[in-house]
Formats: sequence, structure tokens, C-alpha cells
Amino acid sequence: MTQKQLHLNAFLMDSGHHEASWRLPDSDPGAALDVQHYVRLAQIAEAAKFDSIFLADGSVAMGTGEFRASGQFEPLTILTAIAGATERIGLIATASTTYNEPYALARRLASVDHVSKGRAGWNIVTSATHEEAANFSLAERPLQATRYERADEFLTVAKKLWDSWGDGHFLGDKEGGRWGDPAQLRAIDHVGTHFRVAGPLNVPRPVQGYPLLVQAGASEQGKAFAAKHAEAIFVAHQTLEQGQAFYADIKARVAAEGRNPDHVLVLPGLVPILGATEAEATVMAQELDDLRIPEYGLRQLATFLDIDAATIDLDAPLPREVVEQEVREGFDSRARLVIDLAHRENLTVRQLLGRLGGGRGHNVVIGTPEQIADQMETWFTKGAADGFNVMGASLPSGLEAFVETVVPILRERGLFRSEYSGTTLRENYGLPRPVNQFDVEVANA
Repeated sequence: MTQKQLHLNAFLMDSGHHEASWRLPDSDPGAALDVQHYVRLAQIAEAAKFDSIFLADGSVAMGTGEFRASGQFEPLTILTAIAGATERIGLIATASTTYNEPYALARRLASVDHVSKGRAGWNIVTSATHEEAANFSLAERPLQATRYERADEFLTVAKKLWDSWGDGHFLGDKEGGRWGDPAQLRAIDHVGTHFRVAGPLNVPRPVQGYPLLVQAGASEQGKAFAAKHAEAIFVAHQTLEQGQAFYADIKARVAAEGRNPDHVLVLPGLVPILGATEAEATVMAQELDDLRIPEYGLRQLATFLDIDAATIDLDAPLPREVVEQEVREGFDSRARLVIDLAHRENLTVRQLLGRLGGGRGHNVVIGTPEQIADQMETWFTKGAADGFNVMGASLPSGLEAFVETVVPILRERGLFRSEYSGTTLRENYGLPRPVNQFDVEVANA
């Protein structure tokens, strides 16, 4: 019997996931606005046979831009550049169902899948901030229930559009003068609560059928949505027990939807800070922590928890009213994770900011390559993960260190591939190509 292997995604973020990474001596402060930086990172991950890379996104400038870059280029654009410089690695980007239209986004995603020969993935978000709403002519952010209702219909429309071209449409029959088969180009005539879309799409069906569908929300509505649509889930957990509980819950929800739980991969975030010894890793972590600007971290925390930064004492625990409050609508799962972390470990606000500075609530692991690999193996074999969303604290150095020191250990233990198993992202994730829903309808007619 072939040993099950884990999956690795590299979450790329300008100079790194630690908020002070851009201040390190070997970091590029302008990395967020350098396309070639992302190309190089993707090539590093591909050389190590990572399944995929991921670029997050939002439709708002983050913060004031004083202490860290406030944005980056639109990620699907970056992925087209990366596609031309790589061959096998999957290319995943965030796009919102709240501030896009299904036809336009389905077309862009299908285009990236064709340009990359079947390597595109879509991280589906519903966009929770008031600031994003203000950029799209809205006085208020739509409620979470409304956003997820729209997202569900959005996915229904996108899948119909991708299926509107049959796989056999293209003929290229020069002698007969027939470029394509009109019977395999179909209107969708969707009429719903949020969308009216005639179709068909003006791009052929993606190489993968659909781009890989990824989701990152851990709220109750987020988990329900993921169980219905997602094929990979990015999630943040601090402990093995939290990871195991989420993993069991989501797999049960997937099964209840009539889907195969093995076809939905759970990938917790992992921020590795590596050293040849544990002491060396601790020194590296402290170097990053010393470069943090508390004002920046406090602003981020205050925005996240919807509290007034001026009322917070850095050297005291979070105020009781914050710990006991009903967390902000739309941020419930991550905000609760942060509050629980502070309460569980009895952290002062200053200590909490240090913990969050490395990965915004994701699991920061400080240690040797063997210690990092041990934790990954435990989570993988104990039912908390199908793989990991690897988040270099600094980039490219953090990703390079992981590739050079941890990946070989995982391979020695039979936990990670030495070569790609396919050419598309779905093949590398071990996931099937979706059947065209309109072909099924014809077959059943």
C-alpha cells in the first residue's frame, strides 16, 4: 500500500509574513511591488515540488502605509507572469464574490487556467471589511449571511459558465470549414436572487474543468460554504486539538453534503522560524520581534477586534469586556482565535502582539528542521491536516530555509513527493476533474 503523502502550499507575501520582515538586512523593502520577486519565490517552491503557491488579496489599502506596504499588485495578473516562468506548480489567488461579477471573474480564472495549462486555483472570499464596501459605492458592508448567500449563487453561476463550453467544442476542421461544434456552446440562462446571466462564457472550458476551489473562512457559515464547494481549505489553528476538531468537523460536513471527504484538503497555516539549533532559531525569532513597531501591531489588533487602541494597556491582559464581547460580525472565527490565545496563555497585550506579529494568528513554530518536521508529521498523522500552508516569516530566506532543511526530512520519512505526479494543480492535489453538468443533463435526457 502506498503511503499517504502531505501537500504543501507556499503562501507568498511581499518580504514575508512577519510584520517586521521588511526591516531585516537581507530583505527588499520594495518586494510588494516587484513582480520578479514573486516569480523567484514560485520557482523556489516549484524546484521543491510544492503543490502550489498562493497570493492573498483585498480591495482596500491596508493601514496607512507608514509601517508596512499597504497593498500589492492584483494577484491574477501576477499569476500570469508566474505561469510563463514555471511549469508545474499550482497558482492560487484570492478573489471576492462580493465585489466581482460571475461572468467577468469566471472569464479571468478560465484564462489563467489556460495560460498556465491547468494550474489555476481560486481562493474564494466574501470580503468582510467596511473599507472594501466603501470602495464599491456601498454605504454599508453587506451582512455576512447576505455575502455567503451571494457567494453560493456566484459559485453556481461560475460553474455553469465554465461548463457552457463542451470539451469537444473545438474542431479546427479546415477542410469542412467548421471551427467548432455549436451543439457544445450553450447558454446558461441563469436567473437568481443576485444574478441574471445569459452565457455562454467567451473562453473555453478550463483545462481543469474548474480552477481548484479554495476557501479560508472558519465561521459557521464559512464551514457550511466550504463543505458544499471547497476542494482545499486554508485555516489557522494554534494547537493540535483545535486542528483535530476542525478537521473532523469539516470532513463530516463534506460527507453530509454527499461529497467525498478525501477530495477536500485541510491545510493549516504554518510559520516556521528555523535554526540549526533551537537556541539559534530562538535568536532569529527574537531578532524579528525586536524589529516590530508596537504602534503598528496595536493598530492592527484594534481594527481586528473593533476596539479603541487608546484604551489598551500594553502591559496588561486584554480587558475583560474585550474577552467577553461578541466578536465583530464577519471576523468571528479569527477574532475568537486571537482572544482565546490571549486568554489561554494569560498574555499581556504586548506579548499577544508579539505572537501575532509572525503570522496574524497562524501557528508560528520556532525550532530546528527536525522539530518543524516532527510537528508537521504529528498534525498530518493525527488527523489535523492533509498538508500545510507554509508561510515564510521572511521571504525569500524563510522559504529557502524550509526547502533546504525541512523538505528533505519529510522526503526521508516518505511524507512528501520527490517529483510531481501530474501536470495540473488538480492532479498534484489528487483531485478529480469535474464532470460537465450539461453533458450529464444530455446523457440523462
